[in-house]
Amino acid sequence: MKEHPDNFDAELLLRLYDLRREAKLRQGREWFIREFQAKSFDDYMTQAPPGSEKNALFRMTISYWDMAASLVNHGLIKEDLFFENTPEFWIIWDKVRNVAPTLREKNKNPMVWKNLETLAGKYEEWMAKRAPDALESLRQRLAGSAPKKPE
Repeated sequence: MKEHPDNFDAELLLRLYDLRREAKLRQGREWFIREFQAKSFDDYMTQAPPGSEKNALFRMTISYWDMAASLVNHGLIKEDLFFENTPEFWIIWDKVRNVAPTLREKNKNPMVWKNLETLAGKYEEWMAKRAPDALESLRQRLAGSAPKKPE
């Protein structure tokens, strides 16, 4: 594997950034980060039921980041370059990590979101060496930004 990023890494990274600017994906990413809070598969089904607009936004967001993770996992974008430019893929994984096992079991597919899970694990190790408390701090800030349910 190459030691340093090159212009091909940069081009792919910029292309991924361009894709993120597409209006529907931008809407999905915003909803996912601000509002999606699933502690279980049942929570996921309540917040993004099949056939709903929220489910479409969910699928668009998660599939985009799983695809981006695949590119990095296969060495097409140097990990350091990718990690330095966005924690968003990790945020997405952190929000679905509790949903993944049940969805994999129901679909009889252990590979569901595996690219995202693998890259998130590498990112956690990468961050632990650079800013050990940053991801927990980010997790807490995101949990605090979720809309409060009426009592």
